[in-house]
Amino acid sequence: MIDIMNIIKKGEGQFVEFKTSFSKEVIETVVAFANAKGGSIVIGVDDGGKVLGITNTSETIQNHINTIKQNTQPNILVDIEELKLEERTILLIEIKEYPLKPVAFKNRYYKRIKNSNHLMTLDEIANEHLKTINSSWDFHIDERHDFSDISQENIVKFIQKVEKNLGKNFSDDPMTILRKYELIKEDKLTFGAYLLFTSNTSPLTSLQIGRFKDPITIIDNIDIDTNLLDQVDMVIDGIKKHLMTEFIITGEAQRTVRYDYPLEAIREVVINMIVHRDYRDSGNSIIKIFDDKIEFFNPGKLYDDITIEKLQSGDYSSRTRNRAIARAFKEAGIIERYGSGIHRIKDECKAHGVIEPTFEEFVHGFRVTLYKEKLNEGVNEGVNEGVNEGVKSLYELIQNKPNNRSTFFVQELNTSVKNIERWLKQLKEEKKIEFRGAPKTGGYWSVDD
Repeated sequence: MIDIMNIIKKGEGQFVEFKTSFSKEVIETVVAFANAKGGSIVIGVDDGGKVLGITNTSETIQNHINTIKQNTQPNILVDIEELKLEERTILLIEIKEYPLKPVAFKNRYYKRIKNSNHLMTLDEIANEHLKTINSSWDFHIDERHDFSDISQENIVKFIQKVEKNLGKNFSDDPMTILRKYELIKEDKLTFGAYLLFTSNTSPLTSLQIGRFKDPITIIDNIDIDTNLLDQVDMVIDGIKKHLMTEFIITGEAQRTVRYDYPLEAIREVVINMIVHRDYRDSGNSIIKIFDDKIEFFNPGKLYDDITIEKLQSGDYSSRTRNRAIARAFKEAGIIERYGSGIHRIKDECKAHGVIEPTFEEFVHGFRVTLYKEKLNEGVNEGVNEGVNEGVKSLYELIQNKPNNRSTFFVQELNTSVKNIERWLKQLKEEKKIEFRGAPKTGGYWSVDD
């Protein structure tokens, strides 16, 4: 038996809605629940959980069932139960998740998010339809491009990677292999095939990398707009040239090069950017490299009903926006397994000794930020000179603008107080700077001045 008292006591939420009477808002909520994980509507109760009751007959219940059925596309049949509570009559409508999404009410599509109904966007409607037919956007035919737009060399490279990863050789010709992977349909390219094997630069794959001195001053930039399979290594190389390194003496014949960011974490973020990007969005993927962090921004929100909280905890089923692209990356050995990227990024950062990355969702995109490790740069003269760019920048700033203090340096170098204090300490220990004047009015000077 349904514990209606407990339902009312808990109040409205993702799976429960209260209504004082039957109205079009009830049908909107029915559709919203059907397009999500299902839910219950209690009629005869106000928003605060007060039981008001309704005047009801058996004909009324059947009328409600028919009204909901006639005004939903596809037609939804709901269960409505009459209940007595506090000597008043209320109705309980139970809605199950509908298997063929999305469901509409008067050609409008709603979805339940937390405790309210949201009108679905065109992208959300399309995604729900694709999930229903067990497909994704990149499996569909791309009418704008043909076989002259893709490279046979890129296809062969992909097949070679797949053969190496799977440990087998294909006997079929390249076009037959692409058909088996559903990258070619009806002898036409799919969107996935074009993005994976394009022979030319394409605005659809544009990924911009910028090296910033501060939030508005760009030092260097590059636009990588090649095929997706080649893009991974090209993007990583574009990032690496702006990273600092140190040489670790291990006792072996060769010194070990250590970057100030974990390369495996960078690689994982880049792969996720490329595989999960919403290529229907006109925005670009952008990577911004600052002195103390790297920001990776992708157009397109998190897919399906995944939230930041679910992403962090791993409490979600792995669904992919671009299934054809994801499958190609997995078969080629670029992706190890689905749904493990976030934990791998966090584990690599932890092992490298850097601050845990942050994940943020915006109206039109998603951003991952990796933070720089606090290295003991410059301790040994034998270590690569110029490793500590922060110390070098601070020293040059003191030479050019003497008699200033920490707050000034923080603003000028766009970094944290902790970084400035550490760099000042190092420069003082190296006897390159000194503090002159009274504690409240003095500032730092180069010892050569």
